[in-house]
Amino acid sequence: MTPSKGLQQAMNDQIRKEFESAYIYLSMAAWMEDQNLPGFAAWLRLQAREESTHAMKIFDHLIDRGCRVELQPLAGPPTDFKSSLHIFQEVKKHEEKVTKSINDLYGLALDDRDYASQVFIQWFITEQVEEEKNSSQVLESVRRVGDNQAALVMLDRELGSRTSADE
Repeated sequence: MTPSKGLQQAMNDQIRKEFESAYIYLSMAAWMEDQNLPGFAAWLRLQAREESTHAMKIFDHLIDRGCRVELQPLAGPPTDFKSSLHIFQEVKKHEEKVTKSINDLYGLALDDRDYASQVFIQWFITEQVEEEKNSSQVLESVRRVGDNQAALVMLDRELGSRTSADE
């Protein structure tokens, strides 16, 4: 059984949302590079890479289920930010928005009694718990640093030491 047309469309929409997330995080990384905060930039680049991987998981799921992938135009990301605090406030809000979108997708799979899609989407639900946790932790660290430039440099180094999106 292939996913319903409505679920297929929602999954195609989610592919777009995941790639837009990658664009947003790359734009934030570019801003951080401009601020000479390469550790923050590296953290955001890893996030962007992870979002692209998520999009491709959904892409492959649709293909595996005999569905058509219909790529959609991407919205341009914001390019100007006020501060590292502002960026991580936006990261947290964005991850909450993605969680809602994934939950809505799961709801459609439930309504359709599409068990294969439910199992597939469950991975994303679990992933979003981790995403929200990570974004909250970094946001709280940035809040604590405040205007202390020495602490900001130390946090930048710490974030730059992250080697995979799973950390």
